[in-house]
Amino acid sequence: MEIKVTSTAFEQGGMIPNKYTCDGQDISPPLSWVDVPDGTASIVLVCDDPDAPMGTWVHWVLFDLPPDTQGLPESIPAVENLENGGRHGINDSRKLGYGGPCPPGGTHRYYFKIYALDKLMNLPAGNTKAQLLKAMEGHILAEGELMGRYKR
Repeated sequence: MEIKVTSTAFEQGGMIPNKYTCDGQDISPPLSWVDVPDGTASIVLVCDDPDAPMGTWVHWVLFDLPPDTQGLPESIPAVENLENGGRHGINDSRKLGYGGPCPPGGTHRYYFKIYALDKLMNLPAGNTKAQLLKAMEGHILAEGELMGRYKR
């Protein structure tokens, strides 16, 4: 089953507006998703850039979002725990929350991936993408992604 992920800020494969990058306000873009399956206990979001020179660069890790969450407004605060129970992991800049596109050169792709899980992760805030993916093994009910591009 595939979760459909969209944004009012950019289309699938489109250019991410400057506002959501290190060259702008560096705030998280608004995201929406539909088709989360029954039985979902939590939702996970990971944003990464596979075109980074040193390998995939993680820009955002957010987990334990409630199963009825259908999206996120722009500018999610970079705090450990969100009011809705979601928890931020650490990105590759070693910070909590969203770190926008900031490619050193060329056009990079940024994948906003949504996962529906059959359990809560119950991990503390500050986990890495690798730690989270390991804990998610065998618990993914559905997933989807939105890819945006950015060039400085």
